[in-house]
Amino acid sequence: MSGGGSWEQRARDRHDEAVARLRASYSAIPAGQPVRLAKKTSNLFRPRQATGAPGLDVSGLDGVISVDRQARTADVAGMTTYEHLVDATLPYGLMPLVVPQLRTITLGGAVSGLGIESTSFRSGLPHESVIEMDVFTGAGEVVTTRPGDELFDAFPNSYGSLGYATRLRIELEPVRSHVALRHVRFDDASLLAKTIAMIVDSGEYAGERVDGLDGVAFEPGEHYLTLARWSDYPGGGAQASDYVGQQIYYRSIQQRETDLLTTYDYLWRWDTDWFWCSGAFGAQHPRLRKVWPRKYRRSDVYYRMVGWDHRFHIADRLDKRAGRPERERVIQDVEIPVEKLPEFLEWFDAEVGMRPVWLCPLRLREREWPTYPLTLDTTYVNVGFWGTVHVGPDRVDAPKNRAIEAKVHELGGHKSLYSEAFYDRETFDRLYDGEHLGAVKATYDPDNRLTSLYDKAVRRR
Repeated sequence: MSGGGSWEQRARDRHDEAVARLRASYSAIPAGQPVRLAKKTSNLFRPRQATGAPGLDVSGLDGVISVDRQARTADVAGMTTYEHLVDATLPYGLMPLVVPQLRTITLGGAVSGLGIESTSFRSGLPHESVIEMDVFTGAGEVVTTRPGDELFDAFPNSYGSLGYATRLRIELEPVRSHVALRHVRFDDASLLAKTIAMIVDSGEYAGERVDGLDGVAFEPGEHYLTLARWSDYPGGGAQASDYVGQQIYYRSIQQRETDLLTTYDYLWRWDTDWFWCSGAFGAQHPRLRKVWPRKYRRSDVYYRMVGWDHRFHIADRLDKRAGRPERERVIQDVEIPVEKLPEFLEWFDAEVGMRPVWLCPLRLREREWPTYPLTLDTTYVNVGFWGTVHVGPDRVDAPKNRAIEAKVHELGGHKSLYSEAFYDRETFDRLYDGEHLGAVKATYDPDNRLTSLYDKAVRRR
């Protein structure tokens, strides 16, 4: 795959044909109609208005074009899922610098949105390892852009409002065959936060290198950090754990101090049970799990099941029958400065009361990005929580989500926009560099064919 050759040329030819189909589908969308991707999978949790309009044809934009082992780079089509990207790079002993938790997240989606994982404490966010990309803009043109260009720098967190990445060249890093894990419990959230800050600064814990770092807060007073170290197979009879079978990964964090996974299984450890959310569908019940096919233990299957619930209002019907209050959906990822993490967890327990929550430390690599303005040299912790809270008839006003937004920004944090947002326009523009983003959009989408970020994230268009 590296060094050219007929395979690479065929891949590039297929990519060129796919871009041509994309252009043609764009030209076929009448002026004034919304421009959206015609794709089968999504990891967004923002409901949006149905239009019935044709979408952009992205078929063929879903493959790895080339892997350069010597340069440690890959050229990748924008709609390539991380599952397929990892399948192409692992045989070379390489992986993307950040591999988001879910298999069907696309590279272009992670760059134009936000992705995060356990290597983010040292490698930042997925867009920070992009060397070059081609963007299909609202003007119907493919623009090649690089770090420092206006379009490139505004692209992260733009969610398609500036265009869609058709090709990205990304950095890769060496990885070994296995990952050794150590689960460390903390009863005190302040000590947890101090330990996170220490590991991020030093790259070590108790004298051992840390290659990956994330954690789970199960209950007040029960927090865990999982320290990952790339490792060759240790031998000596050690067996790698299997969490696609009967065992469930997140429960193992409470049950054992050390563990061993293949690198492949480590990268997708959270996908099998959609963190812990598969329990809502019965997939964690021992008897049902035995008959639930392994190939269907994955996040995109559960996502489709959530879609069925939204369509047929299954949970709402069951709640009404049982006399339970109406639910508010609380699905968010927020970045909190590490020193504020104890305060946020205490507030979250008191005001929202949802557990477990995921903890993933993050620090920008080298620079700041205007449309998601985290501060360089500041350690943040991504706090992820995904579920519902019984709130009664106030559900229509989204009281929990609005309170979360207010608290996050009171603490100097930021909120990802893959799910619902409720900001007024002035607040949104202040938090997400709306004025500058609008100016860049006017340059690359002069006829305003693409939906603005505010309309996508808040107005759900």
